[in-house]
Amino acid sequence: MLTNYFKIAWRNLMKNKTFSFINIAGLAIGLCCFMLIALYVTDELSYDRFHEKADRIYRIHSSIRFGGTDLNLAVTSDPMGATLKKDYPQVEQFVRFYASSGSRHIKKGNEYIVEERVAYADSTLFDVFTLPAIAGNTKTALDNPNTAVISESAAHKYFGTTNVVGKSIEVGLEDKTMYNITAVIKDIPVNSHFHFDFIFSMDNVDYRFGSYLSHNFQTYLLLREDTDYKAFEKKFDEYVVRYILPQAKQFMQVETMDEFKKAGNKLEYSLMPLTDIHLHSDLTAELGVNGNIQYVYIFSAVALFLLLIACINFMNLSTARSSNRAKEVGIRKVLGTERQTLIGQFIAESTLTSYLAFTFALLMTFILLPYFNDISAKTFSVFSLLQPSLLPFLLLLPFAVGLLAGYYPAFFLSSFRPIEVLKGKLNAGFKRSNLRNLLVTFQFVTSLVLVIGTIIVYQQLNYIQTKKLGFDKDQVLIINGTGALATNAEVFKNEIAQIAGVKSASFAGFLPVAGSSRNDNTFSKEAVMDMKNGFNMQVWRVDYEYVPTLGMEIIKGRNFSKSFGSDSSAVIINETTAKLLGYDDPIGKKIYTSSGPSVGLDMVYEIVGVVKNFHYESLRQTVGPLCMRLGNNNWSTAFKINTNDVPGLVSKVEAKWKKMAPDMPFSYQFLDQSFDQMYRAEQRVGKVALTFAILTILIACLGLFGLVTYMAEQRTKEIGIRKVLGASVPNIVSLLSAEFLVLVVIAVVIASPIAYFAMRQWLTEFAYRIEISWWMFLLAGVLAVVISLLTVSFQAIKAALMNPVKSLKSE
Repeated sequence: MLTNYFKIAWRNLMKNKTFSFINIAGLAIGLCCFMLIALYVTDELSYDRFHEKADRIYRIHSSIRFGGTDLNLAVTSDPMGATLKKDYPQVEQFVRFYASSGSRHIKKGNEYIVEERVAYADSTLFDVFTLPAIAGNTKTALDNPNTAVISESAAHKYFGTTNVVGKSIEVGLEDKTMYNITAVIKDIPVNSHFHFDFIFSMDNVDYRFGSYLSHNFQTYLLLREDTDYKAFEKKFDEYVVRYILPQAKQFMQVETMDEFKKAGNKLEYSLMPLTDIHLHSDLTAELGVNGNIQYVYIFSAVALFLLLIACINFMNLSTARSSNRAKEVGIRKVLGTERQTLIGQFIAESTLTSYLAFTFALLMTFILLPYFNDISAKTFSVFSLLQPSLLPFLLLLPFAVGLLAGYYPAFFLSSFRPIEVLKGKLNAGFKRSNLRNLLVTFQFVTSLVLVIGTIIVYQQLNYIQTKKLGFDKDQVLIINGTGALATNAEVFKNEIAQIAGVKSASFAGFLPVAGSSRNDNTFSKEAVMDMKNGFNMQVWRVDYEYVPTLGMEIIKGRNFSKSFGSDSSAVIINETTAKLLGYDDPIGKKIYTSSGPSVGLDMVYEIVGVVKNFHYESLRQTVGPLCMRLGNNNWSTAFKINTNDVPGLVSKVEAKWKKMAPDMPFSYQFLDQSFDQMYRAEQRVGKVALTFAILTILIACLGLFGLVTYMAEQRTKEIGIRKVLGASVPNIVSLLSAEFLVLVVIAVVIASPIAYFAMRQWLTEFAYRIEISWWMFLLAGVLAVVISLLTVSFQAIKAALMNPVKSLKSE
């Protein structure tokens, strides 16, 4: 019987090629999008799950508020992990990463290579994380100073083999250190929130803090089985009172934590499950760029709605064409066919259509994978769909789609009464259907929500690009690694400043873009710190040319000047700091800080200038307090340029570099490019949203085209009679188009508030954002009406232009 079902189904597909094409094309597009998004979502949800003890690993997060300034950090103090392990039996093991040192120069032959994926770690690293060894013994690999574990890729890159245990690598330029390679591990999987090719012993960290107040280490705890991590978090209050409060008392007037909290301050620690970090954590000092759970939800919803829209097309066209199948159903019922058999027949047809669409969807997926990888920043291959976790699901997907799309049409078509059908009383082909109208409206509501969302995303991105940031990001050339030149860094900076087209130059170890150096410290407006006059603030070490090179504006006081010897103990603050201090005129006022946790406020700075607020983090955050003091942070150097021959200028700079540092790699970037990188996730979302918005409209219009085609076919004689009686082509087009255009207008009305509330929620992630305007909804509505009108009109005009003699000749 099944064979007979599919034979009849195939004949019906071949008999109605136009409708079969529309159904198959719509389902294929829907299935293709669903598979691509399924790849993305399953990959995002898989992060860090490859570790054997992943369900027991947690990272400690720090949440600090002092003086009205909030710090949300992915780092903790140096001794916190060891202290928790010593005091609480729930902690089986701990490990720390220290990655604040940035990139490192590693020598290969006679040249140095800048490596970004480097970190220091405790010897307990391999007790916590699953990082399989290719060579060496990871249990003892980092027990001693001057030891290193490298990845398989790094081993091949530097030695051409993984048989490198016992060999050495030279790291650093001024502070050259020889590290003995004690183990080689497999490359850390892509779906990890950290990626290191070089892991050095924690014993080699130069800056051993030893303070419970200084936060610089990513700390992970391995809790014992059956430990409730939420219950364990409550132990942090004890930890704060026992260890942090005594150190705080050494330089600050505070007696109890309750007193500290009542003043509006906060010092809290929390645990985040390892498997949640990638999608749920966006803190200062992350080990990499994380994802966003909101986008997983959004893309999952888009995938489901795209597939649902394609299924709706199938349902609409199947029920609209019911009159064509009515006599078939009537005759088969008269001959004794049961309703269950008819339902099986129609389900078989929809399932066959679905599997045909699935075949084309697979082909489309393989073709579109490179484009999808580009916009999603993934590296999927054709084999990604064939992984054991996805393959059974994919094979069942078209069957599920066939049932979903064919369920209602099967019950609808099999319900016809044979007597009414055979007497000709049933002509339901395009009889007004409230359900069909509802489904068409739903399709366009979904499409319009995506279109409006895309418009708002692109408007926000444009706002970010054009907003006045308080500094000039255009035509600022950044040369990386100039600190490697040591004493020649100043010479290099001055020589480049003499090249035509270079306006000014400054050492720029601190830059107003995410990922640049950051240094927080605690200050007081009084010589004795208490809970009312203390606050946290960013401290940047800059030179005399920094402010003019970055195009910042001094609104009060002055810039640093070599004419003032006292500027070595002076600071320039931003507007936020001035407001926080409460001074109408802060010039000449003093601020105080400590040089260490065990001493008093022994460092005094005089405020000599106020710089207009500039955005040194992304626009998701408000501008926090910041000060600049004189220093020689020459790791990077910024050059303000003014030339039309940028490649030529870069070539000259590179020639100077090669002359002064022939063994050093030349690395550069432009400040505006670094700024744009902060919004890569939003740019990807914009591209994905635009792509799927187009596809939803395409699928909806395919269905609309099929419906109006069938409507015109059913009303051929009516159109002929109307033309004979004098109806014009516009009259007939209006007749055929009006009902659908009304549905599109209704969809605009329904979609607008849904899109408004959804996008308003998305915009709350940005401290600085656009206002959602009425014209965005109008634009989307006009676009939908125009596209649907073009879709409907094409077939309507064709029907209206048909010679009435042909349509009426059979009467």
